[in-house]
Amino acid sequence: MIICAGRNETFKFAEPMGVGLIEMSINLTRKCLFDKPDFILFVGSAGSYGEHNIFDIIESKRAANIELSFLQNNSYTPLDNVLESENKFVRNDTIVNSSNYISSNFSLSKKFNAYGIGVENMEFFAVLQVAKEFEIPVGGIFVVTNYTNETAHEDFLKNHKEAMSKLTNSLIEKNIIK
Repeated sequence: MIICAGRNETFKFAEPMGVGLIEMSINLTRKCLFDKPDFILFVGSAGSYGEHNIFDIIESKRAANIELSFLQNNSYTPLDNVLESENKFVRNDTIVNSSNYISSNFSLSKKFNAYGIGVENMEFFAVLQVAKEFEIPVGGIFVVTNYTNETAHEDFLKNHKEAMSKLTNSLIEKNIIK
């Protein structure tokens, strides 16, 4: 099953599940309870912490839920905040960080690279968490739309249409969709 976030990030070949960690968790859990898929592939956009360029295609099976306050030693968590899927379908190029907030402080957010975290996407951690609970192999394929800086939102809007086209074409080239 191919899924995406929704709202302005939809695809004809993917089922929208909700934007952010909470909507994704609720809707994907509901889907898995009533029609459990054999495999989940999440597709969507990502913001780069600096090591990936605009329009890069990134595959991942690892996600983190680490907030900016952690990088400033202002918080901690007792939760397992890095997850990995056991699958052979998706390369494990980088860790995708998820938060309900978009990073816009590049000098701070680029520190994620020291932890092996290369991009952020609001939903991917929730996707991995639900898939883990239901023992479903999962992966994600992302296109970089912006850097995590002060112009993140404007760049996302400016690059979004072309990025979605590049992501779709990449999925066609990989014979994931027709």
